[in-house]
Amino acid sequence: MKKRKIIFFIAICIIVSYMIISIYKVDALSKYGSRGEEVKRIQTKLKEWGYYSGGVDGIFGSQTFEAVKKFQSKNGLTVDGIVGDKTLAALGIQGSSNSSSGGGGTSSSQNNNSNLYLLSKLVHAEARGEEYRGKVAVAATVLNRVSHPSFPSTIAGVIYQAGAYTCVSDGQINLEPDNDSKKAAQDAINGWDPTSGCIYYFNPNTATSGWIWTRPQVLTIGKHIFCK
Repeated sequence: MKKRKIIFFIAICIIVSYMIISIYKVDALSKYGSRGEEVKRIQTKLKEWGYYSGGVDGIFGSQTFEAVKKFQSKNGLTVDGIVGDKTLAALGIQGSSNSSSGGGGTSSSQNNNSNLYLLSKLVHAEARGEEYRGKVAVAATVLNRVSHPSFPSTIAGVIYQAGAYTCVSDGQINLEPDNDSKKAAQDAINGWDPTSGCIYYFNPNTATSGWIWTRPQVLTIGKHIFCK
């Protein structure tokens, strides 16, 4: 009987401890009703990328909540309107609720770094000299191709697809990317798409393909026309 009481007491302690930890974790997240600098950073990112049109006031209200859900939906995250570890990481924000996980974390990180570096090289080769938004737009078209059924499903597959990019055939893909190209690639990976889903772009002054002119044109940024 005494042993049974001890086991019961230990079980109660474990349950209570788990509940306290769970409550603490939830409170550490940015969610509806939260206020502060982290919320401002979230709103700033969402506003820059076109998900949010409200004020950057540090108050997690209904507009911020809906913007977060839209961002989560587009980026394959759990659509709950709560900015936890994964959503913060996708936004490119280092927050207090960020934590590193065990098994496989290093491999995933290395893969992400490899993709970012390769995309940065493509941006530098294709869009150096363009305004920053134009650099992000070029990176975004690569990612749009990755998610499109007509193209390879990886960044490397898209970039090295035969005949896809002149910079691959002429060797400019091997140039070292500058900081702007790296930042632009990261912003695109984090969800900013100035092209609204375009998968092609071309310079009308240098384009040699007549076919590209048949594509529906969406917008022009700098020297590039972006189309679908």
